[in-house]
Amino acid sequence: MHIEKHILDQVNEWLTPTFDNDTQEKIKEMMTSSPKELEESFYKNLEFGTGGMRGVMGVGTNRINKYTLGKNTQGLSNYMHQVFPGKKLKVVIAYDCRHNSNSLAKVVADVFSANDIQVYLFSDLRPTPELSFALKHLGCQAGIVLTASHNPPEYNGYKVYWEDGGQLVPPQDGEIIKLIEDLKYDEIRFQANENLIKYIDKEIDDAFVKSSIENASFDTSASAKDNLNIVFTSLHGTSIKSVPQTLEQAGYKNVHIVPEQAEPNGDFPTVKSPNPEEPEALTMALALADKLNADIVIGTDPDCDRLGVAVRNNEGKMTLLNGNQTMVLMTAFLLEQWKKQGKINGKQFVGSTIVSTPMMLALADGYGVECKVGLTGFKWIAKMIKDFPELQFIGGGEESFGFMVGDAVRDKDAVAATLLICEVAAQAKANGSSVYKELQNLYVDFGFYKEHLVSLTKKGIEGLAEIGQMMIDLRLNPLKEIAGQRVVMVEDYKNSTAQNLFTGEVETMSIPKSDVLIYYTEDGSKIAARPSGTEPKIKFYVSVNAPLDKVENFSKVEAELDSKIKNIIVALGV
Repeated sequence: MHIEKHILDQVNEWLTPTFDNDTQEKIKEMMTSSPKELEESFYKNLEFGTGGMRGVMGVGTNRINKYTLGKNTQGLSNYMHQVFPGKKLKVVIAYDCRHNSNSLAKVVADVFSANDIQVYLFSDLRPTPELSFALKHLGCQAGIVLTASHNPPEYNGYKVYWEDGGQLVPPQDGEIIKLIEDLKYDEIRFQANENLIKYIDKEIDDAFVKSSIENASFDTSASAKDNLNIVFTSLHGTSIKSVPQTLEQAGYKNVHIVPEQAEPNGDFPTVKSPNPEEPEALTMALALADKLNADIVIGTDPDCDRLGVAVRNNEGKMTLLNGNQTMVLMTAFLLEQWKKQGKINGKQFVGSTIVSTPMMLALADGYGVECKVGLTGFKWIAKMIKDFPELQFIGGGEESFGFMVGDAVRDKDAVAATLLICEVAAQAKANGSSVYKELQNLYVDFGFYKEHLVSLTKKGIEGLAEIGQMMIDLRLNPLKEIAGQRVVMVEDYKNSTAQNLFTGEVETMSIPKSDVLIYYTEDGSKIAARPSGTEPKIKFYVSVNAPLDKVENFSKVEAELDSKIKNIIVALGV
């Protein structure tokens, strides 16, 4: 097999004494036994995407290992010294249940300490939202969490948070990436200053749980809490450290944890994928719910920032909600609570993203608050909070099963969101209703919006090229009609243009650039195409809507919307 020169140059650099013997031996072995794997490991540098850096663990520039993470950390340390001159610098580091997460977290801590930066390192795995909380709580300039969220077991990752508690956004991300790219591997300082590494746990845990309860509980009576029968699964992840404790301290005693999935385990042995977006991940929890006649099932992903929710439908059958539905339910509940407390005065906002349900705009409008819409990823919602200090942030979410309650945590947070959806369920049940009925009532009040996601996986070098080509084709041959409906407007976030296809008028969009195309049709449907920033996937998001005059017509209108979605998917050829 022919390997290109630039790849061989990278390989040869990794065979120098800068790299340890173990690394060099693994590379030599790959050179003889698996040249294809060698090429995949070195053909590019791992990049920062929407959720930081994520990749397969192993040796090489395109892999997660002590050298790629060390280089990130050295670059970040240099940047912090540049932008905070003369300041005593502090960072906090957390990690999840993945293989090597604890040892890689220590490598990252070592490099920061070697650069004269005070490190607070969690003594054991912790949820990602707790890292965001701890960063602000401890007054740090930056934070790192080692996680690959719900990716397969061979992955790990590195997310960077800034002093406001949110993930890196422009221009910082670009400036830091440039510093990292300009670094040589022999410039990484691996020699720890152990005096600058402090281990943290219970004190921060207690403050985090207390804050979650303050933000996400709303005058639910003790009897309503006792009466709610909850099944919870941590899917072998970090939420076991916080969610049961938060629910218990908030007064929810009737909580049943799926025992086979309670032990943190980076192999995720009981699921195909530890992703609550995948119905299969909640199979065991749903079985337990039926056995115990539970009202609600909640499952969180390995780093505890996403949650999947199932509730009983009108026939009493457990039904999985999608991320748009849980987001709408929680947002409507928050808005109603704020309204009851007389706290809405036009100076509040909720947050959403360009590929999430447009129903968020209808909800916000109905309650007289603003709905700010940003690019995919909670770093953009965190940035809204920072950019508009004159407005109060109520809550916000995105379709990929994430939600943020208030601004104590500046990232999607399944700890507070789990408590919040239990509040929704407990109050609904106490009022003779249910979560499912509450959702139907919202559709009557604000319009019935239904969403569907098609996700195509394309792995490796060829897959990346294929995804790129699909987006090029969509731009070169823009869709004029979809499933018999004329396209009214096309938004191209890569070129920052919004074109009205009826008038030909082109507007410039002020939102940051991103490789996303969104089509709006004359019947109010919305179709978005977007390559994933963290996985080898291209995603197509379909949103359709229709009025619902009364709950009795729910099934009929839902069937019409399902048919519309099916026709759109056929028309797109995906």
